Amino acid sequence: MSELNKQLARRSLEFWASGNGDDVNEVFAATYVNHQEPSIEGDVKDLNLVDWQALVAGHHAAFSQSRVRILMQIAEEDLVATRWEFSVLHTGEYAGHEPTGKTAVWIGMEIDRIRDGRIVESWVDWDKYRQLEMLGLL
Repeated sequence: MSELNKQLARRSLEFWASGNGDDVNEVFAATYVNHQEPSIEGDVKDLNLVDWQALVAGHHAAFSQSRVRILMQIAEEDLVATRWEFSVLHTGEYAGHEPTGKTAVWIGMEIDRIRDGRIVESWVDWDKYRQLEMLGLL
């Protein structure tokens, strides 16, 4: 079960990657809750599945060539912890900033809780400082 849960957690992160055509309903429960570290606008905290999808769509509008690399995963019972790296090209407006054309790479951590083959809850923390510094937005 641990390997299946790890695969599900990897699929959830791949939604952030450019060109991902996976079906969110195969990965997330309808009651999904994402406990997101506040964004640079300071307005994102707990998101339902619809709000999370809007956040991902905003990411895709701001960043192209978005890639996700899994650095480490640990699974125990119904939880999967994943340390990941995002790499993006800033080609659209982001948090009120015009595109810089710069590439940014940052690292984060997500813990997913899985029930009945779907992710029901996630806790996310990422290095906003590194992202903003690499984009020249500080």
